[in-house]
Amino acid sequence: WWMLKLLGHERVAVLDGGLAAWRAAGLPETGAVDAPPALPPYPVRQFDPARIVDADTVLARLGEAPGWLLDARAGERFRGEVEPIDPVAGHVPGAINRPFALNLRDGRFRPAAELRAELEPLLHGRPPSQAVLMCGSGVTACHLLLAMEHAGLAGAKVYAGSWSGWISDRTRPLATGP
Repeated sequence: WWMLKLLGHERVAVLDGGLAAWRAAGLPETGAVDAPPALPPYPVRQFDPARIVDADTVLARLGEAPGWLLDARAGERFRGEVEPIDPVAGHVPGAINRPFALNLRDGRFRPAAELRAELEPLLHGRPPSQAVLMCGSGVTACHLLLAMEHAGLAGAKVYAGSWSGWISDRTRPLATGP
């Protein structure tokens, strides 16, 4: 979803709840694979680098008041209690933890109004366009981005390098705890 939007595609959809929701709704499935019809060349879109933030930008913003950087990892990873993937545990100083799993109920996105009521206060009065989202490697940051869009809080950016990228330079500061 995010990568297609990054490439300039605005009409992108996500199946809320995935295949399980499709099946629960009794919608049809098939194992048949038909050859796709011939189509004209795929339209080239414009890559939008403004939707991505790099480590230098994050570093430059570290002195700002909380609310600009949201980390979508589980709380125990954010606090530095466990780190199953990266060699260093913790979070970027000043980040606010918003585990992506909180956006879901029974495998589907929670209602937009509920999400907005929880997400908007995390921004501390900033417009969503000033927010940066991160996680461990950029994947669940996109999930949080989708939740924000669903909640009517469009325009946040993704720090695609996220925690793995941040700690690749051991001179960058890190924090542990809440």
